[in-house]
Amino acid sequence: MQKNPIGKYLLSHWHYYVLALLSLGFSVILDMLAPLVTLHIVDDILIGRQMELLWKYLFAFLLIGAGRALFQYVKEYLFDLSSVRVACRMRGNLFNRIQRLSVDYFDNNNTGELLARVRDDIDRIWDILGFAGMLILEGLISIVLALFYMIRLDIPLTLVSIVILPAVAFIAIRLEKELDRVYDAISEENATLNTVAQENLSGVRTVKSFARESYEIEKFRRHNEKYCDLNMEQVKVLVNYDPAITFLTKLMQILVLLVGGYSVINGRITLGVLSAFMEYTYKIVWPIENIGWLGNCFASAIASNKKINRILAEEPKIKEANSLAVPDKINGDLQFDHVDFSMNGTPILRDVSFHLEPGKTLGIMGMTGSGKTTIVNLMERFYDVTDGAILLDGIDIRSLPIHTVRDASSVVMQDVFLFSDTISENIRLGSRNSMTPGEVSQAIKAACASEFVDHLSEQGDTVIGERGVGLSGGQKQRLSIARALAKPSPILVLDDSTSALDMETEYEIQTQLAQKKDVSKIIIAHRISSVQNADEIIYLDHGRIAERGTHEKLLAEKGLYYSTWEAQYGDYHRALAALNESAALE
Repeated sequence: MQKNPIGKYLLSHWHYYVLALLSLGFSVILDMLAPLVTLHIVDDILIGRQMELLWKYLFAFLLIGAGRALFQYVKEYLFDLSSVRVACRMRGNLFNRIQRLSVDYFDNNNTGELLARVRDDIDRIWDILGFAGMLILEGLISIVLALFYMIRLDIPLTLVSIVILPAVAFIAIRLEKELDRVYDAISEENATLNTVAQENLSGVRTVKSFARESYEIEKFRRHNEKYCDLNMEQVKVLVNYDPAITFLTKLMQILVLLVGGYSVINGRITLGVLSAFMEYTYKIVWPIENIGWLGNCFASAIASNKKINRILAEEPKIKEANSLAVPDKINGDLQFDHVDFSMNGTPILRDVSFHLEPGKTLGIMGMTGSGKTTIVNLMERFYDVTDGAILLDGIDIRSLPIHTVRDASSVVMQDVFLFSDTISENIRLGSRNSMTPGEVSQAIKAACASEFVDHLSEQGDTVIGERGVGLSGGQKQRLSIARALAKPSPILVLDDSTSALDMETEYEIQTQLAQKKDVSKIIIAHRISSVQNADEIIYLDHGRIAERGTHEKLLAEKGLYYSTWEAQYGDYHRALAALNESAALE
């Protein structure tokens, strides 16, 4: 099981972190020397009246301040630099991992949750590897060194100080456990809130067309309030514990002052020792008083890392074989050999067989849910067949590299997706590095999209909105067809890709497709007009091939295909026959 290799990321920047830790150490050491200078100023100058030493100790303060400023700068710069780079690599690797997961993973996980993992959870780890982590280390080192110097100055006073620490440690442990529990719930609700917002904004036109603004506002309000309540619960945890920690630290300082003052009066220690000792108590107080905030950062980073690890632990179900066949060229010979496919125990395709030879056209029809798009998903190897085999140029696609399988086909998906980019960049998607502007223009023309692209302000360089917003359904379909035509693949798949087009535009596109004699074509459609010229048509019914043959053969059988033809064209042909009969009688 793969995990988030934080240690590996840190090692890749070890030299920065080593320098940062050394700078942190020197900064804290210099900070610990300052109370000793105070000790001498009080005892030697204020009490001993050795004024000649004043400039010496003032210069010592100046050196300590300058040294601390230098090392603090180096420390913070290197921690920030390292944490930014580590977070960048972690985010990139997590995104790469998500991209490599199989399609079935995205069937069961929503976009908002994945966005929360890539953005918010990486940020939480970034915090602990940078500023927050730096403060935790600085606090720990400060406490250790302060206790060391306190012991050197006076052991009885040190015992008075540390008698409070076990109680503080107990509260800190309880606080960390509570924060860990609460933050886990906060992280989950944050992912849900992201999903609700993302879906609403992506589908804002649908929401408005159905006048569902009030419903969506109320749904967002519920999740937003739950997210607010969880954050308030986190605040309550901090409020419940922080005052106790603050009280104990103040109690420690008061006890030190009382016992130390009594010792000064009795002459056991000097006033300078007490002054220095009080400064050292301040050095251990600030990390303790910030333990709530730092513990929150630490708990959130742990919770975020667990969630990221759950994604990294996911293994893609579609894997390449150990021994791969790598053909020099794919000719576009596609064969389904007794293919069965089930998803979550539900049969979707049963005993589907067909053979698409290079340059031929296969039409696929059937009712909604009959398994037409599943054929595309299987040949693209988004899923693997449950039984049977899919052969590409006679080779089982499970024995081919995945990129070879997907490069072999150019697909116009049923759900058109256009990126928020220029029209040209959207069309160049399948072959961005090698496609020329002329090939882009040719694809636009072949898809009958030039009639509206040429009238745009910047033509092919026009930036279209998210998911092609601002374009009609037919315009988006034509651009997606242009994108598929521009990709040099031996197999072209059109999955209900002309449903939003008028009959004239569909005919023009079919004319362009007919000229591609060297490309195998799979046309999935509900319209008879889209498939009637195919070399073979298969009609799916509940995942099985119920009928197959040419257009004329299927019409002659008067089965399911004929019924579809009757539904689409029967009235027209009957009206035409009646008109002809009436004309003959006249």
